[in-house]
Amino acid sequence: MNSEEGYVKYTAEHSFAEAFKPPHWEELSGARTKLHQLGLVGENSQGIGFGNVSLRLDGNEFLISGTCTGGPPVLGADKYCRIVSFDPEKNSVVSAGPVKPSAESMTHGAVYQSCPKANCVIHIHSRAVFDMMLQNNYPATPKEAEYGTPEIALAIGRCVQKLNEDEGQIVLPGHDEGVVAYSPSVERTLALILDLYQKAN
Repeated sequence: MNSEEGYVKYTAEHSFAEAFKPPHWEELSGARTKLHQLGLVGENSQGIGFGNVSLRLDGNEFLISGTCTGGPPVLGADKYCRIVSFDPEKNSVVSAGPVKPSAESMTHGAVYQSCPKANCVIHIHSRAVFDMMLQNNYPATPKEAEYGTPEIALAIGRCVQKLNEDEGQIVLPGHDEGVVAYSPSVERTLALILDLYQKAN
């Protein structure tokens, strides 16, 4: 994981608002805690957070874990925010909530935009899973599509469209150790990540 991981690179317009718990929030929070226990989301020795979870709300709006929230094993609703709109082409995000959104918000948005039936996206970091997926030719974005750029969001969108499935597992060669899974439910998306974890360990 490089020194730029975990930092917001897009243009952000954030409005502070009260926390809220939409349907399936408890399920999302529980999945995130399980991922933290496995070391797939968390905070590195430099205090930089990695990995995040999100849940579709209305249309392409979604709830996502906030920036700089990788450390705690359990996150309250006050550590999530709503992405109101996003534009991968302009690399801009509009959000509202008690915390600012994750640096990976654009990546999640690209999945929701490209797969109407996706209701949950999980982004993890794992050297073992990352290497296993590359070695076994899992769907992947181009290596030139790097972390925090419009290119990686657009590349993920294209990859999701090419898969043309309600769920998927994608490795991100230009985002070291980065892996994304998505599906119509929190339970299934977590299962997709755990499947990768088990195959890699």
